[in-house]
Amino acid sequence: MTKRLSQVARFAGVSEATVSRVLNGSPDVAQSTRDAVLTALDVFGFERPARMRSARAPLVGLVVPDLQNPIFPAFTEALAGALNKRGLIPVLCTRTADGVSEAHYIQMLLEQNIEGIIFVGASYADAGPEHGRDLRERQVPIVLINAADENRQISQVSVDDAAASEQALTHLTGLGHERIGLVLGPVGHVPSARKLAGYAAFWEQRGLSPADWRPLVAHAMFSMEGGATAMPRLFAEGVTAVVCASDALALGAIRAARRHGMKVPDDLSVIGFDDSLYMVATDPPLTTSRQPVQAMAAAAIASLVTQIDGHAVTDEVMLFEPELIVRGSTRMRKVVKSV
Repeated sequence: MTKRLSQVARFAGVSEATVSRVLNGSPDVAQSTRDAVLTALDVFGFERPARMRSARAPLVGLVVPDLQNPIFPAFTEALAGALNKRGLIPVLCTRTADGVSEAHYIQMLLEQNIEGIIFVGASYADAGPEHGRDLRERQVPIVLINAADENRQISQVSVDDAAASEQALTHLTGLGHERIGLVLGPVGHVPSARKLAGYAAFWEQRGLSPADWRPLVAHAMFSMEGGATAMPRLFAEGVTAVVCASDALALGAIRAARRHGMKVPDDLSVIGFDDSLYMVATDPPLTTSRQPVQAMAAAAIASLVTQIDGHAVTDEVMLFEPELIVRGSTRMRKVVKSV
């Protein structure tokens, strides 16, 4: 029983004492806290107290890779609010420091009255072949937002990554930059591949060959450290600007520039991606591509509800246009005059 209390408390984000008060029917517990504890009981497959076994609203899993990248909490908040309005209970499933994986959460969800799952920026393949097969056999409604891998016959919502590259490059070339680097996520990451395709198309339309632009492309893990590590090679290539596949990568690029004695944006213009919280308050404020989070979340939930109601949905990716938010990290290229 102690282990169960600990599991439920950790999942609900409350103390074990609070869980005990809920189970004992104490009136001195906020309704939101009571709901969180009861949802945790449902997710772990523990029986509710007899007096609390009334009809339960159906559960919808929200599967995200982590909560360190601010864009994932932003999507989670938008999705959870909209699901609640439809009478659906959102259950957050994310990797944790103690090794709890998406596949573990999915197994728990499959044991419950799961109405559907929304994967945000995650790999559907991470569910594993066995769980993936179970999801298909049970025809669990699924929607993918900015899926990390290729998927077929699954409803998908995504930002237009290629358009984001084009917008960023158009802005930077308009400022006189010619040597523009591109820092992407790991090789095989689908949104990064789409950004690369947009980057390649932009230069090839202007007569450049792959031999011209490929040296200016780097791959890294999605983190500030990844962005900082990717930059020295691009500095050696003479870049005066860089487009990054996330705001964290962009902040890492700025850090690397300062380590090399460069100023942003005087010596290096930097563009991020996501328009994460607080990017307006960085030094300098970050120029970045904003994802339309609310619109994408609404589309994902509409698709999920359509499936829950028994209707088929198209497997074509619903693309949403990003918006380039210009701030202080980009500037006209500095021209060094020869003597």
